[in-house]
Amino acid sequence: MGVTRQELIKKIIQEYNPKSVDDIHMALKDLLSETLEGMLNAELDEELGYSKYDYKSKKTGNARNGSMSKTVKSKLGEIEVNTPRDRDGIFEPQILKKRQTDISGIDDQIISMYAKGMTNRDIETHINDIYGFNASPSLISRITDKVLPLAKEWQNRPLEPVYAIMFLDAIHFNVRKDATVVKKAVYIAIGINLEGEKDVLGMWVGENESSRFWLNVVTEMRNRGVKDVLIASVDGLNGFSDAIRSVFPKTEIQRCILHQIRNSTKYISYKDLKEFMNDLKLVYKAATEEAALYELDVLDEKWSKKYLSAVKSWQNNWDELSAYFKYPPEIRKLIYTTNSIESFNRQLRKVTKPKTVYPTDDSLFKTLYLAMTDITKKWTGRIQGWGQILDQLTIHFEGRV
Repeated sequence: MGVTRQELIKKIIQEYNPKSVDDIHMALKDLLSETLEGMLNAELDEELGYSKYDYKSKKTGNARNGSMSKTVKSKLGEIEVNTPRDRDGIFEPQILKKRQTDISGIDDQIISMYAKGMTNRDIETHINDIYGFNASPSLISRITDKVLPLAKEWQNRPLEPVYAIMFLDAIHFNVRKDATVVKKAVYIAIGINLEGEKDVLGMWVGENESSRFWLNVVTEMRNRGVKDVLIASVDGLNGFSDAIRSVFPKTEIQRCILHQIRNSTKYISYKDLKEFMNDLKLVYKAATEEAALYELDVLDEKWSKKYLSAVKSWQNNWDELSAYFKYPPEIRKLIYTTNSIESFNRQLRKVTKPKTVYPTDDSLFKTLYLAMTDITKKWTGRIQGWGQILDQLTIHFEGRV
């Protein structure tokens, strides 16, 4: 009959006579080490076909060949384990593999902490406090570098042939280059497919934001399988629309209204800002394009003498600012601003905030990839009311959906 749990606890107390929680911890480490050794020896018995000293049952030329001690990281801290060996060197243990030195799941924990924006020093301190061993910055780097091949594979994966809506934007980070620190733009594309599901299509680390690099981004997405994009919601970068249309000539461009408002109000004196915004709101919140154009004329007449650049910007870019007026409210709400991607960018910034400078482009991309996988875990299901939106898109883009 087996030993009960109570009897086992009593034996541990009798043998180790623990006086503190630390003593119990050390006892458990010893038990873990001895249990692993017992299981390894049982595996070798199975491999050889006979147990230790049972030479009568031996039917193989192979034999035990002592043991080798190795340090293993566990959730209880570092432990010493004597791993048995065989003379022919063919024994492949499963409970603790030959080159395995970690049974704590620490790699996954380090990657998870890194994805949430913890610095290497914070991770090092946490691992030391909890598990009692030193996870040096170089070790943390080696562990997190394991995701780079996965990240590159993700970045080059095939994409869907048609996206209903695509959001494009860039955020900026400091990266070390030679002996200086340079500003790098990370170009980000988020797509909503015909099933109403949102997905990050890619993140590209490049030099300062430019229409030329955006052309490379859009071309790469076409090479990865995208044949058509119905609507692209973008910021106001000069040449951006031309870059998109050169690859996807039928795509409807909607310039982000919030970006446009920010660009306009930087010219406005603080004492006029509230009144100007009230008048401008009548333009972009109008029910129809005709009503919006009327309010734009009123804005022009009232404010152009004082703030010509602010008003002219709306007039000069009206074709791309007004695209959303032709759609019903359900689609307008999705496309008139790049909020979807800006919300994603805010979450990326929150994760990357503790790291002011990245040593390499790969280091930055690795961090962003891990943060992206953590953020998008919450992206479940499809856009609310997507059935109705798809019906409307099917009518507006007949033959393309």
